[in-house]
Amino acid sequence: MKKIEAAYGEVNDYQVNMEVRTHGKEGPSEIKRFLYTFKKPKRIRLDFESPYPGMILVYPGQNGKVALRRFFTFHLSPENPLLLVSSWQRIDQTDLGLLIKNISHSVTDRRRGPLEVTEDDKGVRLRVLADDHFREGVITRYQFLVDTKLWLPVRVEESTRDGRLERSIVFQNLRTNLGVPDNFFQLNGE
Repeated sequence: MKKIEAAYGEVNDYQVNMEVRTHGKEGPSEIKRFLYTFKKPKRIRLDFESPYPGMILVYPGQNGKVALRRFFTFHLSPENPLLLVSSWQRIDQTDLGLLIKNISHSVTDRRRGPLEVTEDDKGVRLRVLADDHFREGVITRYQFLVDTKLWLPVRVEESTRDGRLERSIVFQNLRTNLGVPDNFFQLNGE
């Protein structure tokens, strides 16, 4: 965890192609793909590819709200159900820094079973049963993949306690310290 936290400490901003798959009992029920841009301390922009091509979300927008632009610009509370990245995670809970904190909790104080650590050509895999990061009272089987070149997480799989996959998040083409300008997080000159 120290290598992961140190690697993230060196990151000022990053951009990644993200895919979020929510799985029902019959398989994938929802797939979202977007270009995700983050700048410390907490600026987030999602440029959707699917299911809403051309839609952009920026957090924080005016008055701490999320600016949403598809055809027009709207300002919505981060808690608005329309802005959930999945059925239980808000846009303001999506950055790598929070994920790394949650991984740390999953392998320490919120762990509910043994921790399995393996390494292969794709990176280090951490498998653990732990309290869910976003749903109180739910225990989730997590698998985290950490890229050993970047020492940052690049995949998360969340399954039920008995192993049924509920959600997978894949970070592709992760690029760090790009020098993203502040105005990239503004819509319509806001």
